[in-house]
Amino acid sequence: MTGRRKLDSPQAVAEAAAHWIVEQLAQRDGRLSVCLSGGTTPRRAYKVLRSPELQDRVSWDRIHWFWGDERVVPSDDPRSNAGTACRDFLDHIPAPPENLHVVPTHLPSRDAVAAAYEEDLKNFHGGASLEGKPLFDLILLGVGTDGHTASLFPGSAVLDEQEKWVAATDAPDGQSRVTLTVPALRSRRAAAVLATGQEKREILARIFAGEELPVTQVAAGGEVQWFIDDAAWPED
Repeated sequence: MTGRRKLDSPQAVAEAAAHWIVEQLAQRDGRLSVCLSGGTTPRRAYKVLRSPELQDRVSWDRIHWFWGDERVVPSDDPRSNAGTACRDFLDHIPAPPENLHVVPTHLPSRDAVAAAYEEDLKNFHGGASLEGKPLFDLILLGVGTDGHTASLFPGSAVLDEQEKWVAATDAPDGQSRVTLTVPALRSRRAAAVLATGQEKREILARIFAGEELPVTQVAAGGEVQWFIDDAAWPED
């Protein structure tokens, strides 16, 4: 099931997405797993999520946090997705440190980083198969002007990966990254995709016209809720 919500500003997108995330988490029982995203638009949502109004609605101690991708940089580097999410959000809520599944970028090679993170995911999941129970209860995604999401870029060989859950890759600017693969990101109960700004309008028109792009590969199947501001909304 796919839904699309049109909001009047990036802040309205952040607020609507944050409330939707809390609703999703509050209605589920037991241990939960959430996969976070980098990018400017999710950062606004993180700051809303830490507000007292929303904090009190969630039992944060039962949620485990993962990341859809990461730059191979130290966690205190401003480019680190995990470091940014912690500064903007997770450091401000009662999230047990053992529930933060940070990509281990300190390891000596990006392949070692990817392998270790995949092992962490498999240990949490309780097996080496994505069949059955979804890996994530909720994933948060952004979308680039080229249609990429996480670190799945158009034309990348990683898009065809069907066996690995995590893979090493390069961004177009040459930055080394690790990313969850398409099968791992599809293994979820629900997903939110956030898009803001006029520069996203063209790619969203292509996405909604059915063009195959990394974000459409990930979004295929399952519940997906799009949160889009006026500037990014494609022309009717």
